[in-house]
Order: sequence, then C-alpha cells, then structure tokens
Amino acid sequence: MDIHTRFTAQAAPAADAAELPQPAPDAPSIPEPRDVAYPGVLQLQVDARDVVRGIYRVRQIIPVARAGEMVLLYPKWLPGYHAPQAPIELFAGLRISAGGEPVAWKRHPVTINAFSVEVDAGVDCLEVEFQFLSPTAPSQGRVLCTEAMLCLPWNAVLLYPAGYYARQITVIPSLTLPEDWDLTCAMEQQDRDGGTWRFAAVPLDILVDSPVLAGRYLRRIALDDQVGLTLVSDRPDQIEATPEQLAPHRSLVEQADRLFRTRHFDRFEMLLALSDELTGAGVEHHRSFEAVTTADYFTNWDARFTRRDTVSHEYLHSWNGKHRRGADSWTPTFEKPIRNSLMWVYEGLTQYWTNVLAARSGLWTAAQTREAIALVAAKYDARPGSQWRPLADTTRDPIIAARASLPWPSWQRSEDYYNEGGLIWLDVDTRLRELSGEQRSLDDFARDFFGAHPGDWGTRTYVFDDVVDALDRVVSFDWATLFHEALADTHRRAPLAGLERGGYRLAFRDHPSGYQSAFDAEAGQVDLTHSIGLTVGTSGAVQDVLWDGPAFESGLTIGCTVTAIEGRSFDPDWLRQAVARAGEGGTVKLAVTKGKTVRAFEVTCSSGPRYAHLEPIDGARARLDEILAPVQA
Repeated sequence: MDIHTRFTAQAAPAADAAELPQPAPDAPSIPEPRDVAYPGVLQLQVDARDVVRGIYRVRQIIPVARAGEMVLLYPKWLPGYHAPQAPIELFAGLRISAGGEPVAWKRHPVTINAFSVEVDAGVDCLEVEFQFLSPTAPSQGRVLCTEAMLCLPWNAVLLYPAGYYARQITVIPSLTLPEDWDLTCAMEQQDRDGGTWRFAAVPLDILVDSPVLAGRYLRRIALDDQVGLTLVSDRPDQIEATPEQLAPHRSLVEQADRLFRTRHFDRFEMLLALSDELTGAGVEHHRSFEAVTTADYFTNWDARFTRRDTVSHEYLHSWNGKHRRGADSWTPTFEKPIRNSLMWVYEGLTQYWTNVLAARSGLWTAAQTREAIALVAAKYDARPGSQWRPLADTTRDPIIAARASLPWPSWQRSEDYYNEGGLIWLDVDTRLRELSGEQRSLDDFARDFFGAHPGDWGTRTYVFDDVVDALDRVVSFDWATLFHEALADTHRRAPLAGLERGGYRLAFRDHPSGYQSAFDAEAGQVDLTHSIGLTVGTSGAVQDVLWDGPAFESGLTIGCTVTAIEGRSFDPDWLRQAVARAGEGGTVKLAVTKGKTVRAFEVTCSSGPRYAHLEPIDGARARLDEILAPVQA
C-alpha cells in the first residue's frame, strides 16, 4: 500500500453536520446602568489578617432585586487609573450560595469581569465568597501587602450588581486586620471590635474612592483640622518625622487653599506608605490619596527630595481630576469605558501645579524646581516622537500600553500629556500674566474653574470649550487655537515658549544640576541623553536609547548591558569620564552583552558631557520666579 492509499484508507468518515463544533452564541447583554436606587444594602466583609501570604478573604451578602438572571461585576474602569485596570487575574475561589445551597455561576464570554447567576424565586440574597491574592512579587502586579503594612483598594475585593449607577448601590463594609495594627481611611468608622473595623453605610462609588492604609507602625499627623497625613513603615523610626520635615507638608495644604480658595471635601487623608517592598504607586481620590514612597523618605530627607512632589501631585488631584473632571473621563459605573481626551488638563495642569506648589510650600526650593523643569524641557526637546505623533494622541496611552515598558519611548511617546502638558500650561500662565500687564494669572483660572463651588463634594464635568471659556474670562485670547496647535499638530521641538516668557532659556553645561544628580541617584542611572543618547543603570543595564541619537546609530537597544568601557570593566564614573575624554566628535568604545551575544560598539559623541540647566535671559522679566514664590494669605 502506498502512502496515499494508506492515508485514504484510514481517513475518518465525514462527520454529521450536527456533530461539528458550533459557533458560540452571541454574548448575553449586561444590563445598562440606571440612575435608580438598588433595592437593598450590600454587606462586605474583608479579612486581611493573612499578611504573610497577602491573601484577602472576602465575604459578601448581596440582596436580590428579582428572580432570574443576575449579573455581578468586578470593577474594571477605575478612576485615577485612566484605563481598564481591574486586577481580575488576582481574583480567585469564587463561591456563590443562596440559603446555604450552592448557586452555579458563569463568566461572561467577552466581559471577563462579569459573572452571571440564575436566581430562583423566593431567594432574597446571595452569599458570595472569594479571595483577592495580592501579588507576592512586583512581576505579578502591584504588591499591596507586606508583613508590616497593607493598602486595601476596595475595588479589588468586591462584586456589585449590574444595572445601576455606582452611586445608587449602598454598601456596609468591614475590615479585619491583625489586632496590633491600626488604619486610616476617609470613610466614617462606626466601631472597632478587636481587629475588626466597621464603617458606616456608603455609596459604592465613594467606597471605591476611599482606600485603606494600615500597618503595625502607623502615625497620623493632623496637618490642619480637616487634612491628615498618615505614615506607615516597616520600622517605627522611619515615621518619626521632625517638625521641620512636616512644615512643608502643612504649607502645601495652605498654598493649595490660597490657589483654589475653597475645598470640596469634609476631610482629606494623605495615605503615604514608606516602603521598599510595596510597589510604588500614586493614586488620587476625592478625599484621600494612596502613595508609596521610599522607606527613608524622612530618615534620608535631603537625599530623597526628588520624591516629595508625589504629595503635591496627588493632593492637587482632589480639585483637578476628582471634583472637576473631563466629561469623557467620568462614567456612572465601573464597566463603562472612559476616553481621556482631556488628560492634558487632568494630568498636564496638575503636573504644572505639582512643581509650582512644591516650590511655594517649600517641599522644593525654587532652584530645585527650576532644575526639575529644565530636565523635563530638555527631555521633550530631544525626543523626536512629537514629529509623527501629536500630544493629544498620547492621552490614549493608558489604554494602549497600560504603562508597560516600551522599547523606544522617545519615538513611541508615552503619556506625554503629563510633563509636556505641564510645559503648555506654563505657556498659558506666563501668557496670562503678560497679556494682563501682570495683573492676572493661572491662579485666577484655578479659583474660577476649580474652586467656584464651595461645599460641593460631587464631580463636575467639563468639555474643551469650558476650559477655553474660563481662560477667556481671565484674559481674552484665542486659547482654542493655542491648544489646537499644541495638542493636535506634530512639531519638532518641545513647547518652550512659556519657559522663555518666564525669563529663562534651556541651556546645557558639562555638569548635572543638583536635582538631576539626586534624581539619577534615586533612579540608579547614568543619564547621558544629551551627549551620546544613552541612559544606563548603575550596573550597566541599558535603560533608554534616544531614537536617532548616537547610541541608536551604533546599534544599542534597551535590553543590552554595558560590561566594559575602553577596555575596563563597567563603572558609572568611568563612563562619564569616557564621554568627557571623547569630547565633540570623538568616540566611546563599549563592550556590550545581549543575551548570549557579546559585541563591541563605538558610540560617537555629539558633544562632551551635556546636562540641562535653565539660565536667565538678560533683561527679561523673571515670571517663573514670581510663579514659584509662595502666595501670601
């Protein structure tokens, strides 16, 4: 038998059409949210005592609205993340029962954070159990729990019924911690029984917007009668901040009041974890923020000053991003997508004011702030990605890349609406001052646009025209064209007009500024972007290669490791010295590994050492200094 005959003879008979796999049925629809009250109050109990393994055990009692299909949702599109960031991969062990009898559940075939159950007649509630498994290593996601502290974002530990606005679902939450721990949360606490904390009933949207920070070593400092700073750390000495260190944090609260002239909260809790084990993060909320900074934030105060702007950034978001928010960044429930088109206001303006209030409060000196601005200005002036991709398109990056590492960030662009957006708002501020004869400024816009509704704790949305109209009330100008050109057009250079109208120009010197030295030390890097287009870690790992720069032309990429320089083992100082010796037009010889490959590279220096600074423009008004000066009461 030849091979053709053999396979023909052994071929299976044709299957009956009915036996063939059938296409999946259309995905069932998820009920559209309605702005009506959910019938009943959800009970939520979280047991977070297993801090060694980081397992949060959840029990819920969910009242049933009616018999039939019921869809339960795990929060997906979360305010403050600008993307669908539900950690559904960390959700496990789901069991649902009614009256002690198990109820089968089925995951939605498309919306993977949705679970449907069939509720029998006569059932008045569902009992739900599952676990949230906090990552045990950063490679698994955001580490939320250590043996000394934890952060609890409530969105990670709850299911809620589809078909209702989040504000129309009421929840009574409780949290159990190790008995020797303490916690802070913006929600009202009803009572405490041992390690169990019970909170007052609260709408679902407020619950998700009110994380808990807890730990064995916790200290809450009242910055004033409404604002508190809570610190947790692995060691009690790390939270013993001195009065001198706390003073600029108090001043930040005062300067924000003088900027906006009103508050849109009854209390605000700054939740700051000092840890090298929790994953670094900064997430804004209306009445709190959650942030992780270095464990020696206070004990190594002078060296860690570049980390202090986190506090000003997240606090400012209570006004910009929470109380006022772009209309397409608000949705009534957590399964509806957001679109982020106004992130250059939400984050770009916040980033601008982050620097301003860091200087006004004393978290940074004015000189440190100018040095920080110089670093940003030089970075975006060198990056060529703006030549093909307009800034407005980067507002989609939280969804496109989900903040994953990129191979060529200088060409691809990555959420540039933050820092490049900040440069645009410097242009707006200095232009307002110039056009008004120094009588008006962006501070006036802040009071009109963000501070005009005292006592209103809700979210007020806006569109592009609202921003333009509010600026026009301060000073009449063609703001729409300015923004369209800055946001929708491509360009070869960073938007530096505001810097120069502020009395400074970008300049380069052969030594780094104090801010860049501290920033590079904190990041563990050697930044030679403006001389050879290369940034490497202190161990030699290539962290960034400037697109079309000298290192790019030589063939270097992220993922390589520099092992030797000019025949000597890698050393950060030796690399800096090699660039200095090469000078303009010389070369630096590198030995580089990538995987199992070892190659020699020669990188041409476009110049000798070249680091960003700001220098005053002779005869120009120093508006930037005026912007950074503290505002008097």
